[in-house]
Amino acid sequence: MGNNNTLVLLTDKKGNALLSSSAGALGFRGAKKGTPFAAAKVGEVLSEKAVDLGLKEISVVVKGVGSGRESAIRGFISKGVNITNIKDETPVPHNGPKPKKPRRV
Repeated sequence: MGNNNTLVLLTDKKGNALLSSSAGALGFRGAKKGTPFAAAKVGEVLSEKAVDLGLKEISVVVKGVGSGRESAIRGFISKGVNITNIKDETPVPHNGPKPKKPRRV
């Protein structure tokens, strides 16, 4: 199926990448990558690294749909990183390519 991986990228104010991690990079394979638990782990691992860099507060931009959106943010909160604001920038097609056929189960 599609790739349901949780990717987290930490950037500075200008948008230059500082740290990044993903559920796959933490050893989750296959369908487990898309779970909220995997997303929470990604958030925790990155927030530990962020605290080492001396970051105390972050602002969050969320893109895409999936079960890991909130739990990745919760992972950050659990390690004591303050979140100043949360913005949802999920890309919406203005009728681009033809979507996949509905999945029959």
